[in-house]
Amino acid sequence: MTPRTPETIRTERLLLLPLLVAHAEEMAAVLADPRLHTFIGGSPADPAALRARYERLVAGSPDPAVSWCNWVIRLADEECLVGTVQATVTGPADERTAEIAWVVGTPWQGRGIATEATRALIAWLGRHGVGTVIAHIHPDHRASAAVATAAGLTPTDVRHEGEIRWVRAAGG
Repeated sequence: MTPRTPETIRTERLLLLPLLVAHAEEMAAVLADPRLHTFIGGSPADPAALRARYERLVAGSPDPAVSWCNWVIRLADEECLVGTVQATVTGPADERTAEIAWVVGTPWQGRGIATEATRALIAWLGRHGVGTVIAHIHPDHRASAAVATAAGLTPTDVRHEGEIRWVRAAGG
């Protein structure tokens, strides 16, 4: 079983919905706060730029050995999008690895949404044959470090482009 096509993932409060180009406009508003880019760089994308990015992501990796799995996070009670989770899956079936990332819009931070979504993502990856999960987190980004810790990742001594590599076994 390979994680080629994301499917809806349900948690207690969230729906992780496979990314669609149609999500771009609402997500542009969710991701509009420049503070979200403090540690990841860049600046907020307008709806047209985000739509173009989503078109590329939805089309999938040009490398058949790489799967791009992207979801938007919908807060079920409020019926609104609040962020994203993503995984880039590589490697042969017996050594599958996923590099993951998450972002939650500023108004919804501090409510455990990123942790709940990340835990659900890691569980989904484990069910789809991913053995190792990696995240790269800026050393000063305490909120993302807290999410990673709560999701069972541990920091390593490895740095990648100035960020700390965090790792865990997907099924663990």
